[in-house]
Amino acid sequence: MPFKSQAQRRKFAQPLVEGKISPQTFEEWNRETGSAELPEHVPRKRARKRAARKTTRRPRKKTARAARKRD
Repeated sequence: MPFKSQAQRRKFAQPLVEGKISPQTFEEWNRETGSAELPEHVPRKRARKRAARKTTRRPRKKTARAARKRD
């Protein structure tokens, strides 16, 4: 799992210092990242908005009451 940003690298260095993850694991992630120039932060992905539901208007059914009004 390569790091995506410098902030992420620092966040995962903390458990390394506390002994919660092994140095081999951290080093593996570091190797996978390579010598790429990482940004300080990566912007969050925004959720796509759902397309508005198109509704078609159906003709109303004529009721007995409406029929009596016309007469």
